Amino acid sequence: MALLRRSSAPRLRVPGPAALLEFLRSGAEPLTGRPAADALRIGVVVPQFRRGSGGHKTIADLVRGLEARGHTLSLWVEDEEGRHDGEDVDGLWHSFFGRVDAPVRLGFEAWDGADIVLATGWQTVHRTLLLPGVAARAYLVQDHEPEFFATSAQRMWAEQTYTLGLHPICASPWLAGLLRERYGVAASSFDLGVDHETYKPLPTHRRDDLVLFYARAVTDRRAVPLGLLALDELKRRRPDVEVALFGETRPIATAFKYLDLGVMAPDKLAHAYASAAIGLCLSMTNPSLVPTEMMACGLPVVDLDVPSMRDTFGADGPVELAAFDPLALCAAIERLLDDLVLRADRSRAGAELVTSRTWARAAEQVEAGLRAALT
Repeated sequence: MALLRRSSAPRLRVPGPAALLEFLRSGAEPLTGRPAADALRIGVVVPQFRRGSGGHKTIADLVRGLEARGHTLSLWVEDEEGRHDGEDVDGLWHSFFGRVDAPVRLGFEAWDGADIVLATGWQTVHRTLLLPGVAARAYLVQDHEPEFFATSAQRMWAEQTYTLGLHPICASPWLAGLLRERYGVAASSFDLGVDHETYKPLPTHRRDDLVLFYARAVTDRRAVPLGLLALDELKRRRPDVEVALFGETRPIATAFKYLDLGVMAPDKLAHAYASAAIGLCLSMTNPSLVPTEMMACGLPVVDLDVPSMRDTFGADGPVELAAFDPLALCAAIERLLDDLVLRADRSRAGAELVTSRTWARAAEQVEAGLRAALT
């Protein structure tokens, strides 16, 4: 006799790549011939999104940069979670990430082809391979996504996407090198840009006692528990230092008092960067957007001494790098608090480094990657 389970609770949704089975059954759609015109039609497939997503903000900045270079873009949302059911994704996108000329569509019923289609996350790759009427496919890789997961189906699927023939365009030379070495693929790269109209030195008082921590706890690779331990030790040693946390929608329970800034609009964020003494942002894989934006505002940065950070900013570059240890991080913050000359040197070197990092330059580098995919 079959056992019946009665429950009024909503069913558990277990997300998976929505197009995986169809891709495994039918394989990739054949590619068409190369486009004749220099100006490209680019279809960008994005995963579901939420307010404050740095990855989607990067996509939006690159879309604006590519549009400024004369290309026509469209955005297509692959929502395997069902997060956007009944929502106006076009309006949400513009509200969260700024205006783009490209239409933003949920699903693919209106898909009408493109010169090149660009996947932007492991969840979007199988759908990208199934879209017809394209001359080439590329893959905007902003991080090594298998590391987002413990041992799991998602980790395996994310690893497999690097081997399916899409040309990777990676958000740092370090990341492109990792894909070449680990997966044997030819990868292009670009440098993350900075909106220098927003993130710049501002005529505001910079405090000597304020430490600002990017505490986006929903993003495991930001090592928020490690940062909180370092700040707990800092507050024990220096009770008068003020700590502010930002990047998370809900207050975080801590053993010390802090100022909760939440998720801020870019202009408010720039003001916070221009007002603090030190910025703490922890990058366990590819560097975040946050350190470059902090440096553009003249804020000295403390981050982790890991290969991606050394390769991107230099072992003796403008970022104060520290071992993966709360006491080491605390000591790095204290060095900058105590040494005004070192702090000024870090501030000046950081501002100089990011001067050339613009979204226009990033879009130019991404366009070169798209043209490499077409060849």
